[in-house]
Amino acid sequence: MTEIIIDAKSTEGTVRQIQSVIGGEISERWGEYTLTVNNQLAEGNIRFITFDWGVGLLEYDITFFDDITLAMDASQYNPIHFSYCLEGYCKHRFGYQKEEEIKTLEQFQSVIITSRDGGYNYGYFPKNKKLAINVIQIVRKQFLKKRLNNVDELNRKLYEVFLDTDHESAFAYFGAFNLKLADKISALRKVRTKGMIRIMRIEGLVYEILSMHISQHDKALKNKIPASNLLRSELKIVRNLAKKIVKDPSTDYSLDMLAEESGLSQAKLQEGFKVLYTRTVTEYIRHIRLEAARDYIRTTDLNISQIVYSIGFSSRSYFSKIFKNKYGISPSDFQTHAMGPVEI
Repeated sequence: MTEIIIDAKSTEGTVRQIQSVIGGEISERWGEYTLTVNNQLAEGNIRFITFDWGVGLLEYDITFFDDITLAMDASQYNPIHFSYCLEGYCKHRFGYQKEEEIKTLEQFQSVIITSRDGGYNYGYFPKNKKLAINVIQIVRKQFLKKRLNNVDELNRKLYEVFLDTDHESAFAYFGAFNLKLADKISALRKVRTKGMIRIMRIEGLVYEILSMHISQHDKALKNKIPASNLLRSELKIVRNLAKKIVKDPSTDYSLDMLAEESGLSQAKLQEGFKVLYTRTVTEYIRHIRLEAARDYIRTTDLNISQIVYSIGFSSRSYFSKIFKNKYGISPSDFQTHAMGPVEI
Protein backbone atom coordinates (compact mmCIF):
# COMPACT_ATOMS: atom_id res chain seq x y z
CA MET A 1 0.00 0.00 0.00
CA THR A 2 1.16 3.53 -0.79
CA GLU A 3 0.11 6.33 1.57
CA ILE A 4 0.13 9.96 0.43
CA ILE A 5 -0.06 12.68 3.09
CA ILE A 6 -2.08 15.70 1.93
CA ASP A 7 -1.80 18.91 3.94
CA ALA A 8 -2.05 21.37 1.05
CA LYS A 9 -4.06 24.59 1.05
CA SER A 10 -5.65 24.14 -2.39
CA THR A 11 -6.65 21.67 -5.08
CA GLU A 12 -3.45 22.45 -6.96
CA GLY A 13 -1.39 21.76 -3.86
CA THR A 14 -3.24 18.48 -3.39
CA VAL A 15 -2.44 17.29 -6.91
CA ARG A 16 1.19 18.36 -6.58
CA GLN A 17 1.53 16.35 -3.37
CA ILE A 18 0.07 13.33 -5.17
CA GLN A 19 2.58 13.94 -7.96
CA SER A 20 5.45 14.00 -5.47
CA VAL A 21 4.69 10.35 -4.67
CA ILE A 22 3.40 8.81 -7.91
CA GLY A 23 5.44 10.95 -10.33
CA GLY A 24 4.33 12.27 -13.69
CA GLU A 25 4.29 15.70 -15.31
CA ILE A 26 1.84 18.58 -14.89
CA SER A 27 0.84 20.66 -17.90
CA GLU A 28 -1.39 23.75 -18.07
CA ARG A 29 -3.59 25.35 -20.76
CA TRP A 30 -6.04 28.17 -20.10
CA GLY A 31 -6.11 27.43 -16.37
CA GLU A 32 -6.76 23.71 -16.87
CA TYR A 33 -4.03 21.61 -15.25
CA THR A 34 -3.38 17.94 -16.03
CA LEU A 35 -1.08 15.54 -14.20
CA THR A 36 -0.13 12.77 -16.64
CA VAL A 37 1.44 9.59 -15.25
CA ASN A 38 2.74 6.42 -16.89
CA ASN A 39 5.02 4.41 -14.62
CA GLN A 40 5.08 1.47 -12.24
CA LEU A 41 2.72 3.21 -9.78
CA ALA A 42 0.00 4.55 -12.05
CA GLU A 43 -1.17 5.17 -15.60
CA GLY A 44 -3.58 7.92 -16.59
CA ASN A 45 -4.20 11.49 -15.55
CA ILE A 46 -5.63 13.76 -12.88
CA ARG A 47 -6.89 17.16 -13.99
CA PHE A 48 -8.15 20.17 -12.08
CA ILE A 49 -9.58 23.61 -12.75
CA THR A 50 -10.20 26.28 -10.12
CA PHE A 51 -12.90 28.86 -10.82
CA ASP A 52 -13.05 32.28 -9.20
CA TRP A 53 -16.39 31.66 -7.51
CA GLY A 54 -15.09 29.27 -4.88
CA VAL A 55 -15.52 26.07 -6.88
CA GLY A 56 -12.93 23.66 -8.22
CA LEU A 57 -13.16 20.64 -10.50
CA LEU A 58 -10.95 17.62 -9.75
CA GLU A 59 -11.15 14.59 -12.04
CA TYR A 60 -9.36 11.26 -11.84
CA ASP A 61 -9.00 9.19 -14.99
CA ILE A 62 -6.38 6.80 -13.79
CA THR A 63 -5.38 3.26 -12.82
CA PHE A 64 -3.18 2.80 -9.75
CA PHE A 65 -0.94 -0.27 -9.62
CA ASP A 66 -0.81 -0.26 -5.83
CA ASP A 67 -3.49 0.35 -3.21
CA ILE A 68 -3.43 4.10 -2.54
CA THR A 69 -4.43 5.87 0.66
CA LEU A 70 -4.80 9.65 0.73
CA ALA A 71 -4.50 10.94 4.30
CA MET A 72 -5.97 14.43 3.98
CA ASP A 73 -5.47 16.97 6.76
CA ALA A 74 -8.55 19.23 6.79
CA SER A 75 -6.98 21.96 8.92
CA GLN A 76 -5.57 23.81 5.87
CA TYR A 77 -8.03 23.04 3.09
CA ASN A 78 -11.49 21.68 3.84
CA PRO A 79 -13.97 22.15 1.00
CA ILE A 80 -17.33 20.43 0.56
CA HIS A 81 -16.73 17.49 -1.78
CA PHE A 82 -19.45 16.52 -4.25
CA SER A 83 -18.15 13.20 -5.59
CA TYR A 84 -19.23 10.72 -8.23
CA CYS A 85 -17.59 7.54 -9.56
CA LEU A 86 -18.25 7.21 -13.26
CA GLU A 87 -16.06 4.09 -13.38
CA GLY A 88 -14.73 1.96 -10.56
CA TYR A 89 -15.17 2.80 -6.90
CA CYS A 90 -13.28 4.26 -3.98
CA LYS A 91 -13.67 4.34 -0.19
CA HIS A 92 -13.72 6.95 2.57
CA ARG A 93 -13.67 7.39 6.30
CA PHE A 94 -13.20 10.29 8.70
CA GLY A 95 -10.19 10.30 11.02
CA TYR A 96 -12.35 9.84 14.11
CA GLN A 97 -13.96 6.70 12.66
CA LYS A 98 -12.63 3.17 13.03
CA GLU A 99 -11.33 1.09 10.15
CA GLU A 100 -14.53 -0.96 10.07
CA GLU A 101 -16.52 2.23 9.47
CA ILE A 102 -15.03 2.76 6.01
CA LYS A 103 -17.79 3.50 3.49
CA THR A 104 -17.68 2.77 -0.23
CA LEU A 105 -18.41 5.33 -2.94
CA GLU A 106 -20.02 3.00 -5.44
CA GLN A 107 -20.11 3.48 -9.18
CA PHE A 108 -22.95 5.87 -10.18
CA GLN A 109 -23.53 7.05 -6.60
CA SER A 110 -23.88 10.70 -5.56
CA VAL A 111 -21.80 11.44 -2.46
CA ILE A 112 -21.35 14.67 -0.46
CA ILE A 113 -18.60 14.84 2.18
CA THR A 114 -16.89 17.48 4.27
CA SER A 115 -14.73 17.13 7.38
CA ARG A 116 -14.50 19.21 10.51
CA ASP A 117 -11.64 21.60 11.13
CA GLY A 118 -8.47 19.84 12.19
CA GLY A 119 -9.84 16.46 11.27
CA TYR A 120 -8.65 13.96 8.70
CA ASN A 121 -10.29 12.40 5.67
CA TYR A 122 -8.97 9.11 4.37
CA GLY A 123 -9.54 8.23 0.74
CA TYR A 124 -8.83 4.69 -0.45
CA PHE A 125 -8.23 3.84 -4.10
CA PRO A 126 -7.93 0.17 -5.19
CA LYS A 127 -5.09 -1.10 -7.33
CA ASN A 128 -5.52 -2.37 -10.89
CA LYS A 129 -8.96 -0.78 -11.19
CA LYS A 130 -9.75 1.87 -13.83
CA LEU A 131 -11.05 4.92 -11.99
CA ALA A 132 -13.06 7.76 -13.48
CA ILE A 133 -14.00 9.98 -10.54
CA ASN A 134 -15.51 13.46 -10.67
CA VAL A 135 -15.14 15.72 -7.62
CA ILE A 136 -16.54 19.24 -7.35
CA GLN A 137 -15.08 21.13 -4.40
CA ILE A 138 -16.68 24.18 -2.79
CA VAL A 139 -14.69 26.57 -0.61
CA ARG A 140 -17.52 27.92 1.50
CA LYS A 141 -16.41 31.46 2.36
CA GLN A 142 -15.33 32.22 -1.18
CA PHE A 143 -18.43 30.59 -2.69
CA LEU A 144 -20.84 32.56 -0.50
CA LYS A 145 -18.98 35.81 -1.10
CA LYS A 146 -18.44 35.58 -4.86
CA ARG A 147 -21.58 33.84 -6.04
CA LEU A 148 -24.15 35.57 -3.84
CA ASN A 149 -26.15 32.36 -3.82
CA ASN A 150 -29.42 32.17 -1.91
CA VAL A 151 -28.33 29.20 0.16
CA ASP A 152 -31.32 29.74 2.43
CA GLU A 153 -33.31 28.04 -0.33
CA LEU A 154 -31.44 24.77 0.35
CA ASN A 155 -32.86 22.17 2.69
CA ARG A 156 -31.88 22.66 6.32
CA LYS A 157 -29.07 20.06 6.37
CA LEU A 158 -27.21 21.43 3.33
CA TYR A 159 -27.93 25.01 4.43
CA GLU A 160 -26.07 24.29 7.66
CA VAL A 161 -23.20 22.64 5.77
CA PHE A 162 -22.76 25.64 3.45
CA LEU A 163 -22.92 28.15 6.31
CA ASP A 164 -20.47 26.18 8.47
CA THR A 165 -17.62 28.41 7.33
CA ASP A 166 -15.61 27.61 10.48
CA HIS A 167 -15.81 23.89 9.66
CA GLU A 168 -17.12 22.84 13.07
CA SER A 169 -18.99 19.75 11.86
CA ALA A 170 -18.39 16.79 9.58
CA PHE A 171 -21.03 15.76 7.07
CA ALA A 172 -21.48 12.73 4.83
CA TYR A 173 -24.30 11.79 2.46
CA PHE A 174 -24.12 8.59 0.40
CA GLY A 175 -27.00 8.80 -2.03
CA ALA A 176 -28.81 6.49 -4.40
CA PHE A 177 -27.54 5.59 -7.87
CA ASN A 178 -27.99 8.47 -10.30
CA LEU A 179 -27.35 7.78 -13.99
CA LYS A 180 -28.44 11.25 -15.03
CA LEU A 181 -25.28 12.46 -13.33
CA ALA A 182 -23.33 9.88 -15.32
CA ASP A 183 -24.66 11.35 -18.56
CA LYS A 184 -23.83 14.92 -17.52
CA ILE A 185 -20.32 14.03 -16.31
CA SER A 186 -19.71 12.08 -19.53
CA ALA A 187 -20.71 15.20 -21.47
CA LEU A 188 -18.22 17.24 -19.44
CA ARG A 189 -15.44 14.81 -20.29
CA LYS A 190 -16.31 15.01 -24.00
CA VAL A 191 -15.94 18.79 -24.33
CA ARG A 192 -13.57 19.16 -27.28
CA THR A 193 -13.42 22.90 -27.87
CA LYS A 194 -10.28 24.85 -26.98
CA GLY A 195 -9.26 27.93 -25.08
CA MET A 196 -11.71 30.23 -23.35
CA ILE A 197 -14.79 28.58 -24.91
CA ARG A 198 -13.73 25.19 -23.52
CA ILE A 199 -13.32 26.56 -19.99
CA MET A 200 -16.68 28.32 -20.19
CA ARG A 201 -18.44 25.14 -21.32
CA ILE A 202 -16.78 23.12 -18.57
CA GLU A 203 -17.76 25.74 -15.99
CA GLY A 204 -21.39 25.61 -17.11
CA LEU A 205 -21.46 21.82 -16.86
CA VAL A 206 -19.80 21.94 -13.43
CA TYR A 207 -22.60 24.18 -12.21
CA GLU A 208 -25.21 21.79 -13.65
CA ILE A 209 -23.56 18.76 -12.01
CA LEU A 210 -23.39 20.57 -8.68
CA SER A 211 -27.09 21.46 -8.89
CA MET A 212 -27.94 17.81 -9.65
CA HIS A 213 -26.07 16.62 -6.53
CA ILE A 214 -27.92 19.19 -4.42
CA SER A 215 -31.27 18.35 -6.01
CA GLN A 216 -30.83 14.64 -5.33
CA HIS A 217 -30.01 15.28 -1.67
CA ASP A 218 -33.07 17.51 -1.38
CA LYS A 219 -35.34 14.89 -2.93
CA ALA A 220 -33.89 12.19 -0.67
CA LEU A 221 -34.74 14.22 2.44
CA LYS A 222 -38.26 14.83 1.15
CA ASN A 223 -38.68 11.16 0.14
CA LYS A 224 -39.26 12.17 -3.48
CA ILE A 225 -36.73 9.74 -4.98
CA PRO A 226 -38.71 6.77 -6.33
CA ALA A 227 -38.00 3.60 -4.38
CA SER A 228 -36.46 0.92 -6.55
CA ASN A 229 -35.46 -2.68 -6.12
CA LEU A 230 -33.52 -2.73 -9.38
CA LEU A 231 -29.89 -3.74 -9.31
CA ARG A 232 -27.21 -1.37 -10.58
CA SER A 233 -26.61 -3.73 -13.51
CA GLU A 234 -30.31 -3.54 -14.42
CA LEU A 235 -30.27 0.26 -14.27
CA LYS A 236 -27.27 0.22 -16.62
CA ILE A 237 -29.29 -1.89 -19.08
CA VAL A 238 -32.12 0.65 -18.94
CA ARG A 239 -29.65 3.48 -19.49
CA ASN A 240 -28.21 1.72 -22.56
CA LEU A 241 -31.71 1.25 -23.97
CA ALA A 242 -32.42 4.93 -23.45
CA LYS A 243 -29.21 5.82 -25.32
CA LYS A 244 -30.27 3.56 -28.19
CA ILE A 245 -33.62 5.34 -28.43
CA VAL A 246 -31.85 8.71 -28.54
CA LYS A 247 -29.59 7.55 -31.38
CA ASP A 248 -32.44 6.07 -33.42
CA PRO A 249 -35.82 7.55 -32.43
CA SER A 250 -37.52 6.46 -35.68
CA THR A 251 -37.55 2.74 -34.85
CA ASP A 252 -41.00 1.34 -34.06
CA TYR A 253 -40.21 0.46 -30.44
CA SER A 254 -42.58 -1.56 -28.31
CA LEU A 255 -42.45 -2.61 -24.69
CA ASP A 256 -42.41 -6.26 -25.76
CA MET A 257 -39.47 -5.68 -28.10
CA LEU A 258 -37.43 -3.73 -25.55
CA ALA A 259 -38.11 -6.28 -22.82
CA GLU A 260 -37.02 -9.14 -25.06
CA GLU A 261 -33.89 -7.30 -26.17
CA SER A 262 -32.87 -6.30 -22.66
CA GLY A 263 -33.74 -9.48 -20.83
CA LEU A 264 -35.70 -7.44 -18.28
CA SER A 265 -39.37 -7.86 -17.52
CA GLN A 266 -41.77 -5.18 -18.71
CA ALA A 267 -42.39 -4.21 -15.09
CA LYS A 268 -38.66 -3.72 -14.46
CA LEU A 269 -38.31 -1.69 -17.66
CA GLN A 270 -41.11 0.62 -16.60
CA GLU A 271 -39.65 0.95 -13.12
CA GLY A 272 -36.19 1.66 -14.49
CA PHE A 273 -37.38 4.41 -16.83
CA LYS A 274 -39.41 6.01 -14.05
CA VAL A 275 -36.43 5.97 -11.67
CA LEU A 276 -33.92 7.32 -14.20
CA TYR A 277 -36.04 9.57 -16.40
CA THR A 278 -39.29 10.09 -14.43
CA ARG A 279 -41.22 8.81 -17.47
CA THR A 280 -42.76 5.57 -18.60
CA VAL A 281 -41.15 3.85 -21.58
CA THR A 282 -43.80 5.25 -23.95
CA GLU A 283 -43.49 8.75 -22.50
CA TYR A 284 -39.71 8.62 -22.85
CA ILE A 285 -39.88 7.53 -26.51
CA ARG A 286 -42.35 10.33 -27.28
CA HIS A 287 -40.16 12.87 -25.46
CA ILE A 288 -37.05 11.86 -27.43
CA ARG A 289 -38.94 11.98 -30.75
CA LEU A 290 -40.22 15.47 -30.02
CA GLU A 291 -36.73 16.63 -29.07
CA ALA A 292 -35.41 15.16 -32.33
CA ALA A 293 -38.20 16.86 -34.30
CA ARG A 294 -37.39 20.21 -32.75
CA ASP A 295 -33.73 19.80 -33.71
CA TYR A 296 -34.63 18.76 -37.28
CA ILE A 297 -36.80 21.86 -37.67
CA ARG A 298 -33.94 24.03 -36.48
CA THR A 299 -31.13 22.47 -38.47
CA THR A 300 -32.55 20.96 -41.70
CA ASP A 301 -34.62 21.96 -44.71
CA LEU A 302 -37.06 19.07 -44.27
CA ASN A 303 -40.73 19.99 -44.27
CA ILE A 304 -42.97 19.07 -41.35
CA SER A 305 -44.40 15.95 -43.01
CA GLN A 306 -40.93 14.63 -43.80
CA ILE A 307 -39.83 15.24 -40.21
CA VAL A 308 -42.93 13.50 -38.81
CA TYR A 309 -42.21 10.28 -40.66
CA SER A 310 -38.43 10.44 -40.15
CA ILE A 311 -38.83 10.27 -36.36
CA GLY A 312 -41.33 7.42 -36.28
CA PHE A 313 -44.75 9.12 -36.14
CA SER A 314 -47.47 8.14 -38.60
CA SER A 315 -49.91 11.01 -38.04
CA ARG A 316 -49.02 14.63 -38.69
CA SER A 317 -52.07 15.88 -36.80
CA TYR A 318 -51.16 13.86 -33.70
CA PHE A 319 -47.56 15.06 -33.93
CA SER A 320 -48.68 18.70 -34.21
CA LYS A 321 -50.93 18.30 -31.17
CA ILE A 322 -48.30 16.84 -28.84
CA PHE A 323 -45.59 19.20 -30.16
CA LYS A 324 -47.74 22.21 -29.27
CA ASN A 325 -48.59 20.70 -25.87
CA LYS A 326 -44.89 20.31 -25.09
CA TYR A 327 -43.44 23.53 -26.51
CA GLY A 328 -46.44 25.88 -26.58
CA ILE A 329 -46.16 26.53 -30.31
CA SER A 330 -47.19 24.64 -33.44
CA PRO A 331 -44.47 22.96 -35.53
CA SER A 332 -45.22 25.27 -38.47
CA ASP A 333 -44.94 28.42 -36.39
CA PHE A 334 -41.79 27.10 -34.74
CA GLN A 335 -40.29 26.44 -38.17
CA THR A 336 -41.14 29.98 -39.29
CA HIS A 337 -39.41 31.46 -36.24
CA ALA A 338 -36.44 29.11 -36.61
CA MET A 339 -35.91 30.20 -40.22
CA GLY A 340 -35.97 33.87 -39.28
CA PRO A 341 -36.61 36.74 -41.71
CA VAL A 342 -35.93 36.19 -45.37
CA GLU A 343 -33.54 38.65 -47.02
CA ILE A 344 -34.74 40.20 -50.31
